[in-house]
Amino acid sequence: QVQLVESGGGSVQAGDSLRLSCAASGRTLVRYTMGWFRQTPREERKFVAAINWSAGGTNYADSVKGRFTISRDNAKNTVYLQMNSLKPEDTAVYYCAARNSAYVNYDYWGQGTQVTVSS
Repeated sequence: QVQLVESGGGSVQAGDSLRLSCAASGRTLVRYTMGWFRQTPREERKFVAAINWSAGGTNYADSVKGRFTISRDNAKNTVYLQMNSLKPEDTAVYYCAARNSAYVNYDYWGQGTQVTVSS
């Protein structure tokens, strides 16, 4: 089992920055890929960014490329999502997730953290 706890959400103005954190516990993450997803009341959960824990490779949704950066801290077992140049359309509940890197589906999810961006 992997337990994930997000933090760092809040309410900001357009153009501001926020950094989300996801603290992981329960297993070593060396074989895992960590992802961030977001969901609004009107839309299904969507992929935002992911990082392979061991190799460090990353990928991003087109809508956040160049603005968001995913990273990890091995010592703290924590994944971060640095969000810059925030837009109102980034408003959503953000979820951290984990999957075994050998598989496609994410098996573990955090409780989510709200990000609200005002124009």
